[in-house]
Amino acid sequence: MRASGRLAREVLDLAGRAVRPGVTTDEIDNIVHGATIKAGAYPSPLNYHNFPKSCCTSLNEVICHGIPDDRELQEGDIINIDITVYLNGYHGDCSEMFYVGENPDDKTKLLLQTTYDSWVSAMKFVRPGNDYNGIGGIIE
Repeated sequence: MRASGRLAREVLDLAGRAVRPGVTTDEIDNIVHGATIKAGAYPSPLNYHNFPKSCCTSLNEVICHGIPDDRELQEGDIINIDITVYLNGYHGDCSEMFYVGENPDDKTKLLLQTTYDSWVSAMKFVRPGNDYNGIGGIIE
């Protein structure tokens, strides 16, 4: 389980380094696919309920599970990249939001910081004895 989680994070880091204006989400998907296969794993989203790609790329108002395509990223976009790899019998899953370009505006900075802070608070809550339904209250 740790190995699959670690690989998912490594692949996410590679994908995140590719985020910049002019790059397509298809290009990011190709990076994800190649790195996952090279590591001896399988990209879990690929062909899951006919999902056609190896990762999810959700741009701007797309909440989750966006399908990579030939749209070029533009300065000011926000993209969430969601990676899931299957390695040694376990799925490793992680995602992160990225700002495309330089100098995000204050509203974007606040959004990214708030979502990160919510995630950290939720992760601190997760431990034996706590019910998962408490996470929703923390995030809300």
